[in-house]
Amino acid sequence: MNRPRALAVLAASVALLAGCAQGGGAPARSAESRPAGAAAGTPVAPSTTAPVPAPAAEGTPPGTLLVADFGADTVSFVDPARGAFASVEVGTAPYGLAVGADGRAWVATAEGVAVVDTRTRTRLALVPYRTASGPATTGEYRGGGMGIALAPDGRRVYVGVNVPGGNGTLEVIDTASLKVVDRVSVGRRPFDVDVSRDGSEVYATNHDSFDVTVVRTGDLTTRRIEVAPYGTEGGLGSWLKPHYTAVRPSDGRLLLPFEGERLVVVDPRTGRFEIQRMTADTHQHGTTITPDGTLLTVGTGPIDPATDHGPSLTVRSPDGTERVFPLDGPHEDVAVSKDGRTAYVTGGFTRDGYWDGLTIVDLRTGDTHRLAAGSRPLGIAVL
Repeated sequence: MNRPRALAVLAASVALLAGCAQGGGAPARSAESRPAGAAAGTPVAPSTTAPVPAPAAEGTPPGTLLVADFGADTVSFVDPARGAFASVEVGTAPYGLAVGADGRAWVATAEGVAVVDTRTRTRLALVPYRTASGPATTGEYRGGGMGIALAPDGRRVYVGVNVPGGNGTLEVIDTASLKVVDRVSVGRRPFDVDVSRDGSEVYATNHDSFDVTVVRTGDLTTRRIEVAPYGTEGGLGSWLKPHYTAVRPSDGRLLLPFEGERLVVVDPRTGRFEIQRMTADTHQHGTTITPDGTLLTVGTGPIDPATDHGPSLTVRSPDGTERVFPLDGPHEDVAVSKDGRTAYVTGGFTRDGYWDGLTIVDLRTGDTHRLAAGSRPLGIAVL
């Protein structure tokens, strides 16, 4: 899509296409978020599957998927072959999650960070936020935890807390005491939180302020890096904002995909960046990266249905070549199997048009199939 033209369309229709903008209520439904044949405001359901019996009592099998049920107050444990087999109550509207080597999962909810033992499938604690973010509600604009990440040594959890109508905070949880030990101001609506390879920096990707906040973990000093390859025209009503970030293993650069057209590669030390071409031509959200540097990015659908492409999964090799796999309906986030052969894409989506399940993508053949799982699943991890 020609982006100057898109910006002109955007300026003319920003009141209707509030996109992922911050606001007090749900924005008007747009063609971006409605799969073909879906009625406005109606979740899109996958084909149903028979209930899956829970695994034997010895624990949760390796390769099980853990998803945050944004449409409920639970996380679901999912057998990638057959579907969900268990759930654990964690708190209102869980968003992101992170899993440590000890098997504990840290889940960002509207109420606090839930701590879940994934082996026994029990909630161990709920760590309340120190930031006042309003009542525990649901929906795209709710206050509370969004992006979350675990330090490499497992001693700290970093969670981005959204404060509706203002700047958010990054809260620091000590994993031994299960208490918030520090907090620092970041930008508006911290969709994603990532940690550098050596644990010395945390990166909060702030959707509504067009930026990444770099936080030094030693003294909690911060630096703001604006990431706005299309400019900031439209402000809170703009669709052209950062959503999720991946930290490149080879050099620690930050990779932020935009619109299936531009990949912004940021040096977090200097704030300088370069822009590389992408090919999916679709509004992009969830992002992850494999140890070899392969980037996977979820396309949620078009801004302009007349010219842009539909939902997809982009798989970008370290050399910049891309494969784009079409998806049926909007999706939000993605995780990859340990062997790198399979991607799991959540159907929750932060806007309307979500559905209760995952799309499983064979990255060798491109074959896809849907799997019923969870309730509007957003964050995902492979156990």
